This record gives sequence, C-alpha cells and structure tokens, in this order.
Amino acid sequence: MSDYYDLLGVSRDADSDTLKSAYRRLARQYHPDINKDPGAEDRFKEIGRAYEVLSDSQKRARYDQFGEAGLGGAAGMPDMGDMGGFADLFETFFSGFGGPGSAGARSQRRGPQQGDDLRYDLTVDFNQAVFGQEKEIKIPHLETCDGCAGTGAKAGTGPSNCNTCGGAGQVRRATRTPFGSFTQVAECPSCGGTGQMISDPCGSCGGQGVKQIRKKLRINIPAGVDTGTRLRVSGEGNAGLRGGPSGDLYVFLKVKSHPKLRRDGLTIHSEVSVSYLQAILGDTIKIDTVDGPENLDIPAGTQPNSTLILENKGIPKLGNPVARGNQCILINISLPKRFSEEERALLEQLAKAHFQRVPKNYNSGLFSRLLGNN
Repeated sequence: MSDYYDLLGVSRDADSDTLKSAYRRLARQYHPDINKDPGAEDRFKEIGRAYEVLSDSQKRARYDQFGEAGLGGAAGMPDMGDMGGFADLFETFFSGFGGPGSAGARSQRRGPQQGDDLRYDLTVDFNQAVFGQEKEIKIPHLETCDGCAGTGAKAGTGPSNCNTCGGAGQVRRATRTPFGSFTQVAECPSCGGTGQMISDPCGSCGGQGVKQIRKKLRINIPAGVDTGTRLRVSGEGNAGLRGGPSGDLYVFLKVKSHPKLRRDGLTIHSEVSVSYLQAILGDTIKIDTVDGPENLDIPAGTQPNSTLILENKGIPKLGNPVARGNQCILINISLPKRFSEEERALLEQLAKAHFQRVPKNYNSGLFSRLLGNN
C-alpha cells in the first residue's frame, strides 16, 4: 500500500480539517456506487484505511514512527467504533443520515470541539533516565484567546447565524447522474461548517478564538524510563474550539548512551580490564556505576571473560524505584607482551613449581625444557 499521506494527497503536517476534506473528496470520487472503473473499490478501501489511521492522533503517531508495522491492523475501511467519519461520507451521498437541518448535525458542528493532542520529543541523559528528574521544556501550542474568551468575536459582540446555511453548517445540492438523482449534503462554504459568522472579529486572535503561544512546562521524568517511553501531560495540548476541552501533550523520550555503561532492561552491563596477576592473586578495584565509583572484589583465580555482579546497582523498575536491577561486569584479563629478565626468571620458577603438581606425562615442551628433559 502507498504512503497514507500520499493516498490522501496531503502533507505530513496536515490538520484534521484538511484530512477530512481530502477524505471526502476522494471518497466521492472512488465510491463503488458511482465509480464503476476496475480497481475503484480497492482504492476506496485504501482511502478509508488511510483516513482511519491519520484522523486518530495515537494511530497517526505510531504510523509516523513505525509505518504500517506500528499499527498491527489489517487494511480496510474504518471500524465500527469510528463511524463518525464514515457516516459523514454517507451524508455526502444521501440525506438519510441526519440531513442538514437535523439537530444532531447542527450540535455536532456548532458545539464544543476538543483540541488536538501534541507530541514533543525530549532527549535526556543516561543518569536522568535512571534516577528521574524534573525538566523544563518550552512548547508552542494553541490557547484560548483571553480577549474574546474563545468566541472569536470582539468584546461586547458575538457570532450570528450564517446567512448561507441558516445556522445548519451544511448546504444541499441536487445532482443528476447516470445512476439517478442524488441530494448532496456539503459543508457550508461561507461558515466552514460552524453555522455561525463573526462580523466583528476579535483583534487579538483574528476571529479564531485561539492563539499560539510558547509555554514553559515542568515535566516530571520518573526513574527507570527508557528510549520510547511516552509521558502524557493532561490538558497541555491545543485548546479546544468553542469552549471545548484542551487536548493532551505526549512527551516521547530518547535516552543518550553512556560512554562506559550499557543498559539491557533493568540490567546495566560494563567491562573492566585487570592484569593477569590481579586475576591470579585477587584484588579490589574501583569501577564506574550509575551511583558513582564503587569497590569491586576480584576473587583470586578469576578466569578470562568471567562476569561479576554488583547487586542493586542497575536500573530502577519504572513505577517502583525501590526495586532495582543489577550491574554485570565482564572481566578482561590483560597479558604483558614483554618481560624483564628478572620477571621471566620468576615466571619460570613458578612454572617449575606448577609442573610438580601435574602428571608426569603432561604434554608440554615448556616444562620439558625447564626440567632439562629434552
């Protein structure tokens, strides 16, 4: 299937009104009751699927981030739980789904409308994600105009019914086609479907009822978040129209990588190099953790690529910061490439002592040479 935005012929930042207008236009063009061309029905279904996804803010966000793989649903027409847009389509063709004079149509268009949800991408440091932090952000969003209290009209005045549609928000047009006569119901071109006109608009917002401002917000980042975590800030999206509630703000987090630590769920992984003498004899060393430098005991006889564990030094569980994972430390053992004569003599002495504790048939040219058994 083509890109949903291309299917509807809109840009990726198209608003809900633009999406609806494009959907209605294309749905009329490809409706199988009118368009008998082969492939029109499939095109009609693709358009319906595209509108279903892009008109839903959460589905649209998943589609923008992951494409169709993020939706998990099969292609097709809008489901029965989203019949609002589908019923609007049939209102375009038939007058039986609540004609332009119906109270339901008027209240839907003239009543309050909820504001759009907003998305904000926020990058945080590794340690901020581990322990949480309060962070200040600035977002541009629409707020209700305080000059007109959201009406769009100048103080002391108010909107009046549209002269074109009489306040219905819709107009009828009778059309004759080869398939018969249709009464087409369309959005009123004069008032944009609101049913009202503002003769004396508010000077502060230009009659829109809302205006864009840049607002400071303090976001509480909980301990244990990771890349892809989504935080919802209720009521901080765009303001609603005609007294409708504001939308929500969704903050999507991206966590920076750490130069020495790597996260895997609640576990932190790191590596440390020790000398062969530290591995053989044991030692206590300082290592980096998210809590700062910590002591790590290297047991005597530690083998290469062993993993040692520091308990409760990992990532806090999201929603329960008391419960933490562990830190796993991979031990790399460094071997010297050169020895002094004194060091070599000591190592050969150690090798002779070691040979006395192994079977005499030990297959080693080194031990044979050291014991003179050539």
